[in-house]
Order: sequence, then structure tokens, then C-alpha cells
Amino acid sequence: MSTQSTRSPQQTYGIAELARQASVSSRTLRHYHRLGLLVPAHIGANGYRYYGWEEALRLQRILLLRDLGLGLEAIGEVLDGGRSPVEALRSHRRWLEAELRRLAAMARTVDTTIERLISGGTMEPREMFNGFGKNPYEEEARERWGEAAVDRSNARLAALPPGGREAMLEEAVAINAELAACMAEGEPADGERAQEAAARHYRWVCLSWTPDREAYLGLGRMYVEDSRFTAFYDQPKDSPARPGLAAYLSEAMDAYAQRRL
Repeated sequence: MSTQSTRSPQQTYGIAELARQASVSSRTLRHYHRLGLLVPAHIGANGYRYYGWEEALRLQRILLLRDLGLGLEAIGEVLDGGRSPVEALRSHRRWLEAELRRLAAMARTVDTTIERLISGGTMEPREMFNGFGKNPYEEEARERWGEAAVDRSNARLAALPPGGREAMLEEAVAINAELAACMAEGEPADGERAQEAAARHYRWVCLSWTPDREAYLGLGRMYVEDSRFTAFYDQPKDSPARPGLAAYLSEAMDAYAQRRL
């Protein structure tokens, strides 16, 4: 039999009580207030902060997103993205479930390592690090573009509606197929059809960050200068090779940026 709190949604909590129940410090809550991230329901004549149900719910989401690795600026963007609390929490739950699966994979890897050490065996490196990876490019991206830029990108992705990431992947596949068709048919990279595909690509990129002209041009150069990205476009896994697609896309992006950005 489940139990529910007898407190009403209108009841308020002092800052010390909310901090205690949330296992954070009062200083943390005051810091969130200064940032505009968690504003009290009201402040008493004595200067004490009081929080209600809505603020407690917002604090839960802040702590969830913080534990998922987002910075406070990015958390603010997610919280103020206009999604309903129920929809947003469902999205956070999917993140947590994915993290549970990742941690479970790591635990299995560690168990295997223990067994091999006890038996005197060894492991291939790929076995030893199974489940350890998140985004293999995130650390590099943070070094290249800064913490705030990557946090904002993660926030935008987190704010996508249910099925948004799947739709984003499907659009990327469709854009690449269209560009490959343009290239195969001899369409110039600055031609009308190729530029329509480049416009779709720019809108796709803007789902996670909004590059200006120079940033978009730089992204296009990276597609041909970084062999990992070139291979992604020219030799996709489980698909026929498309030699030259990375360079073609880069050229199309260059023309689009010069004309439109």
C-alpha cells in the first residue's frame, strides 16, 4: 500500500527544510536563486525564502539534469523550453534508463575483468572498455568550442520532444542520401537542388547549435580535414561507399554560407 504526503500543493517549505529533504545545502538553493534558476515562491518580511510544490518539482528537475552532466546555464535552457513538466520528466526518465543500461554494461565489464584477474587471464582492450564510452567526440568538442557551447547543444538535444532524436537521425540519413544523389547526377554543389539539401543540413545542425557563417564554414572544412568525418560520409557503415560525398557536402555548405548566412 502506497503512502502519500498529507501536505497540500499550497504548503510552503523554508529553505532549510527543502535543502534537507533534497539533500543539498541552503547555500546551493541561494545560488540557484541568484542565477534565476530556482526562484522561491515568496520571500518573507524577515528575508527568509519559502518554496512550494512547483519549486520543489523544478528543483527535482534541476538535480536530475545536473546529475546527467549538464551545466547550470544549459539546465536553465531546458527548464525554460516550454515543455510540460510531465513530458519533460518522461524525457529525463528515458535518459536515466539509458544511463542505467550504460552502468550495467560497465558493471558487467568490471565483473569480467575481476574474473580474468582471478583466473590469471587477460582481456583485449575493446573488452576492457565495453560500456565506458559516452559521446566519443564530446571531450574534444569541449576543448574546441568550450564548455558553454557544448552544454547548450546538449540542452537543445535534451529538449527535443519524444521521438525527436530518432527523427533527427532519420533526417540526417535522408539529407545524405539526397546529397549523394545530387553528386551522382552531376548537380553542381552550388546548384539549386544541392543548395536545398544544404539548407536542410543547416536546419538539421541548428537542432543542436546555431552556427554563424564562419562556424558553418569551419564545420564544412572539418568534414574534409578530419578523416573520421570524411569516412562517416564517404564510407558509411552498412551502406554502399559514397566517395567524395564529404567534399561535396563541404562545397555545398560553403556556397550556402556565402549566400545565406
